[in-house]
Amino acid sequence: MPPFITTMASQNDQLNRSRGIGPQSDIITIDVGGQIFQTTKQTLALAGPKSLFSHFAHPTQLGLGPLFIDRDPELFSVLLSLLRTGNLPSKAKSFDLEDLIAESKFYNIESLLINSLSNPCQFDAFNLEKSQTLPLNGRDFTSAMATTSFGTLHVAHGSKITSFDWALRIKSTILTQFTAIDSLLAIKPTLAAAGATDFSGMQILDLEKGFVRETLCWENVTQSSSTVQAIGSSPDFLFTSFESGRRNSNSIMVYDLQSFSPVTEIAHCEIYGADLDSAIPATKLKWVESYNVVMASGSHSGPSGMLGNVKLWDIRSGNVIWELKERVDCFSDITVSDSLSAIFKVGVNSGEVFYTDLRKLGDGDSNPWICLGDKRKMLNVKKEGVGCKIESYGNQLFCSKGGDVELWSEVAMNSSKKSEDGLPNRVFRRNLMGRAKDMGGSRITNLAFGGSKMFVTRKDQQSVEVWQSSVRGL
Repeated sequence: MPPFITTMASQNDQLNRSRGIGPQSDIITIDVGGQIFQTTKQTLALAGPKSLFSHFAHPTQLGLGPLFIDRDPELFSVLLSLLRTGNLPSKAKSFDLEDLIAESKFYNIESLLINSLSNPCQFDAFNLEKSQTLPLNGRDFTSAMATTSFGTLHVAHGSKITSFDWALRIKSTILTQFTAIDSLLAIKPTLAAAGATDFSGMQILDLEKGFVRETLCWENVTQSSSTVQAIGSSPDFLFTSFESGRRNSNSIMVYDLQSFSPVTEIAHCEIYGADLDSAIPATKLKWVESYNVVMASGSHSGPSGMLGNVKLWDIRSGNVIWELKERVDCFSDITVSDSLSAIFKVGVNSGEVFYTDLRKLGDGDSNPWICLGDKRKMLNVKKEGVGCKIESYGNQLFCSKGGDVELWSEVAMNSSKKSEDGLPNRVFRRNLMGRAKDMGGSRITNLAFGGSKMFVTRKDQQSVEVWQSSVRGL
């Protein structure tokens, strides 16, 4: 080969490498607002194929010099650090969050920013503090809340639904056909299912454009209206508890979460005479992923006090795999934790927290509840648990008592110490949450969790409290 060809090829390689597009170089040089940045193709690829960063890894410009982007270099530096480490650098706190969001949208990497700032893995239950209060429009109080896994919040108040984005910066409100919304479930950040106990049908609402995408109804035997008592979901299905307008039948419908077409019907009850058990529709639906079942629970106030039932349904067979009838200290509220493998309740009379281990269900125990609080209150009839709320998130349990929130967590025990059934003994400990100045106030009416935040509403207040870790955020 003539020597001048080798020399020319070498000069072209040097020129291409200076521009950051050499075939043998993984180094990419980018000029952002007059400031030079260098990174690798591998780092840029972490942004995903649809991002602007991925195009930087394969520049096609014909001019000399590095690729030029007419944007803020300081913000670019923060986002490049996010790509490199998966976390925002400490200097990000000197920028306004709205500027970071706008810049991430320009480069089409907002999902990486959301994952860094509002990831459920960052939820620190022991370090929560009240960080801000979100005002609601109008005079109505909150009746229901729904969240997405990364912290988008939807709040039902009166006939309206107010939505906040994951950063709680963008707020929008739509007006619905309901007088008041009793059940609300977030399907996507801009799509929700809503229903009421005095309005027929469940509506799938487009919260961004403000219209009813679809109305789902249950066709009962009496052909009367079908009101919604509860809504739940799994990764694939949407569950809705319906009750007929005449209150003489109820059922749980299972829909496909993508097409909203009916899949199956379970828990269909026709009420005859004084059959109170059949008269109790499910007022709470929770999916238990590890067991592939849905927990349906409901309670009823009768002449002999509060009665309730808890059932675990296998939606594939349509059968109940476990059932418990509540007669003594019926639940005021109830939830299930997949990560803790337990069902938790707060007793309506005692106001204490109880649990039953999912791994021990079916042992034949007529009263499987284990009291985590003061056992002396188990025979209390003062209705201390009325209005209490209980929810699980991550590996913790949260229970509202008046204006305060109790945090329950499991204590790691020596696995060699086991109970009679061969399973390790379980111990839970209670902690009060937040700083002293954050606690107290009006009775808590709703608890919800999303991303790295806890949301709280209180009686007679037209706002939502946001609680998050004091060491997180911008």
